[in-house]
Amino acid sequence: MKIGIIGAGGMLDYHLNGFKQAGASVQAIADVRLDAAQAAAANYGIPSAFGSVEELLSDEGLDAVSVIVPNKFHADLSIQCLKAGKHVFCEKPPALNAREVEGMIEAANQSGKTLMFNFNNRARPLCQLLKSKIDAGDVGLINSAQAKWIRRKGIPGFGGWFTQKKLSGGGPLIDLLHMLDLSLYFMGYPKPKYVSACTFDDFIQDKSFKGPWGLPDVKDAVNDVESASHGFITFETGQALSFQISWAELVKREEVSVTFQGKKAGGMVRRLFEEDGIDDTSFDEAELYTQVDGIRSNECFVADPDIEMGRTLSAANFVETIKGEAKPLNTPEEALVLMKLIDAAYESAAKSEPVRIN
Repeated sequence: MKIGIIGAGGMLDYHLNGFKQAGASVQAIADVRLDAAQAAAANYGIPSAFGSVEELLSDEGLDAVSVIVPNKFHADLSIQCLKAGKHVFCEKPPALNAREVEGMIEAANQSGKTLMFNFNNRARPLCQLLKSKIDAGDVGLINSAQAKWIRRKGIPGFGGWFTQKKLSGGGPLIDLLHMLDLSLYFMGYPKPKYVSACTFDDFIQDKSFKGPWGLPDVKDAVNDVESASHGFITFETGQALSFQISWAELVKREEVSVTFQGKKAGGMVRRLFEEDGIDDTSFDEAELYTQVDGIRSNECFVADPDIEMGRTLSAANFVETIKGEAKPLNTPEEALVLMKLIDAAYESAAKSEPVRIN
């Protein structure tokens, strides 16, 4: 299986390693900065480097394309690749909004090709362990869950594409959507009914809240997204989900977690950071909580450290899915539900009222 990559940015290393781990080879890379594509090709031993997507797609030997570009271009490039007869693995978020995802799904259906997204936290070993417990019936119906990705200092640069709504679609709510997705994944992706949300921009102009990674600051550029978002979702099934997602908020430290309460057991998977944004300072934990005949039982799980938060494993699953060796970790239909929730959360925050999801 031969893969081309669009974008020579920070996620390239994970995508490339995952594809290779699953037995595929990366044959080409394209970037609007031809020098960046050429440097990446030289560094990783990629045979071809191009300055345009059209040049990359002219290689009829490519089976699939990985899209690693700013959010604004996810939908258009994915659709272009699908129409060219390529399977597509797209970075998160799926697109700027649900309408764009609908167009991506239509293109995938018409081409008969696989469309998947890098919801990498699903692939983390501890997350897969909890999902296996849920699927085995040990947890029962999950009545409620709490999704959290909070940072004290984590704005990814000022004036870059992350902080410009026209390029990113929003701030941390759309950028750090992973725990929202993971909660829905554990809950069985139920049909949402209402969303009530608030967004806050208290620190989005304050450079003392900049994270240790991201993009260089741009002088006099736009920063028109939120720095934090809180909300509550109810579902047609009667289930409920709350979320707290932030780049900059006065909390103790960065936390990435999902906690849930089921009819048979509760549980939690969490990553805590000693220093915001620095994966090497983090540690993971997962637990299940049960009670039988009045006796409390808390089960703790340990797995090998996964500093990269499932990114390589997620990319490998894309290849394994196409080869028929594994089930897909995510589907386009789930991505559409997720983006409808995010759209509704932003709408609810703007209107200061709950929003019904159709």
